[in-house]
Amino acid sequence: MKLVSRNRRLWGALALAAVISAAGLAAYRWSRMPAALTVGDGRTGPNDMVWIPSGKFTMGSEHPHALPNERPAHRVKLSGFWVDRHDVTNAQFARFVAATRYVTTAERKPKWEDLRIQLPPGTPKPDDSVLQPGGLVFTGTDAPVPLDDYSRWWKFVPGANWRHPMGPGSSIAGKDNHPVVQVSYEDALAYAKWAHKRLLTEAEWEYAARGGLEQADYAWGAEFSPGGKKMANTWEDSARPFPVTSVRNSSEKVQVGTSAVGTYAPNGYGLYDMAGNVWQWVGDRYRADAFRIEAAGGRMITDPAGPTNSFDPDRGALAHAPARVTRGGSFLCSETYCVSYRTSARRGTDPMNSMSHLGFRLAMDESEWQRESGR
Repeated sequence: MKLVSRNRRLWGALALAAVISAAGLAAYRWSRMPAALTVGDGRTGPNDMVWIPSGKFTMGSEHPHALPNERPAHRVKLSGFWVDRHDVTNAQFARFVAATRYVTTAERKPKWEDLRIQLPPGTPKPDDSVLQPGGLVFTGTDAPVPLDDYSRWWKFVPGANWRHPMGPGSSIAGKDNHPVVQVSYEDALAYAKWAHKRLLTEAEWEYAARGGLEQADYAWGAEFSPGGKKMANTWEDSARPFPVTSVRNSSEKVQVGTSAVGTYAPNGYGLYDMAGNVWQWVGDRYRADAFRIEAAGGRMITDPAGPTNSFDPDRGALAHAPARVTRGGSFLCSETYCVSYRTSARRGTDPMNSMSHLGFRLAMDESEWQRESGR
């Protein structure tokens, strides 16, 4: 949860061109007109995955909304890959757990060794009784608050996990097709190994999210809400200012949370929820200066796999604490807070963290599909 100032589907080609022309935004163009989509059905490709052909694009952004960690925009060339049409769902994750008996990090007692590296030097080890399984849960507030302290609307809740995303008493019953949340980077890797897939690289994620559009701010084009249409599951400022979810001394409460995958229109590559709904883990380590380093040579880079270590100067003494990139924003992002549903927006997250708005989707190389299909 980062302040913009401080922390950090798709119209047809003709409709998009009209919007661009009307806005005078010549910079928004197709980097590659999406061809007929190849969607795997278990015979033509891995089931429910879309083939993203190789190509070149401009990664990052120089848009006024772009934060320093999104700059500079730089050219990237990628090989083709398969990507899940939607985030991994509760039903899919449940099949994985049933098959493997996997226990997620949120369901295990935290290890002090994992916690210590994310805390200021000298932080004393707490009593073992304090170290309880659980996850971070968005709780909201009952009145507007300064947006410089996310501990006002996020709480660590013992017992929160993928089956109980908001804590004990909550449930995913009836939400089989919602994205699984309260999963850490480690959990995503475990699922990927079982599924014979992998996490996307950060460059693959952004290329896929852009859906063939070059330097558009959103996965669907240049406008956040074209014609007043809601394009993604994001926070609605018209209902309540972030992070207000209830009214003091009242039972009234604004319902916020995940939506079923595919609720909103897909982007140009046929991918759902590449903006909003839930943040998505990607494979790269997070460095705030990663794009500056990649652009330093002044040459197009090919299939970047990300930095070899983490770096976030905003964390001071913890600048080099482990962090992995998360992308796409969530149902908590709005025009007045976060705005991280933009295609270039990025942030670093503790790889052991599980949160009520954090999930993942996966990729597969063509070579792996060929092995899987016995070709």
